[in-house]
Amino acid sequence: MSAEQQNNEEVTIDLRRLFILIRKHIISILIWMIGLGLIAYGVSEYVLVPKYTASTQLLVNRKSSIDDANQAYANQQADINAVTTYKDIITSNVILKGASKYLANPVTLVKKATPAKKAVYKTNDDGTRTLVKKAVKAKPAVYKRESKSYSVSASELASAVSVTTTASSQVFTLSATAETPAKAQAIANAVAKEFKEQIPKIMDVNNVTIVAEASKGTKSFPKVSMFTAIGVLAGLVISLLIIIIKDLSDTTVREDSFMTNELGLTNLGEIAHITMPKDWTFTAKTAEKRGSSRRRV
Repeated sequence: MSAEQQNNEEVTIDLRRLFILIRKHIISILIWMIGLGLIAYGVSEYVLVPKYTASTQLLVNRKSSIDDANQAYANQQADINAVTTYKDIITSNVILKGASKYLANPVTLVKKATPAKKAVYKTNDDGTRTLVKKAVKAKPAVYKRESKSYSVSASELASAVSVTTTASSQVFTLSATAETPAKAQAIANAVAKEFKEQIPKIMDVNNVTIVAEASKGTKSFPKVSMFTAIGVLAGLVISLLIIIIKDLSDTTVREDSFMTNELGLTNLGEIAHITMPKDWTFTAKTAEKRGSSRRRV
């Protein structure tokens, strides 16, 4: 027998032995898989702190009245190439500081304050006064609260915010992750708002559009189904390792070939295992009685 044939035979024997071990311990394997799967499900569902992610989309380009199609195309390509720059700016400290300040007091000016104005009179020729313009009372500014206030520092925003871009697209996605869906939504919209206000001052850009405002965040961590699947797989691997290690550490001789091939001993024969009835005992007196009864017969 060649070395290659011998190796193939050993592999076949090992795989057959593994299959036998799996069949023999299938109950314990299933217990390990179900047990670790349930543990992983419980940890991911009730122990780990969930995270929620909300996303908003932005479009940045330069308004242009150029009629030349080639020049317009060149400007569009320049805007696409600049998306990487916008990605770095939106996560910069300048934008995040402003967003942090806005989150602490998320209000938007709806109507400016109106100062008070005195009434205007016109003096007639006869000395009487005629009202030309009525007095106007002062009116305070009107603000609209966008969301609940959140105390989030710029450094915390840096770890919570991420930007993803798509090839050959001027639209990029801003995502924010937080402990609650509402907070993730507020962070994403605050950073997008601050970026829209600040980018014209930083770069020669005059057209920033928030394509889609962020809605309430969806659960992004932990993925319960994924954690459960990992637990089941871990149960399978651990149970197989335990079974294989126990089998390898078992020194019981299972085949006659081990005695002859490995130890070099000569096989003189085999003794079958005989199972006797539980209620039957063989003694010398029993043998003597059987012998005497045979002689009488």
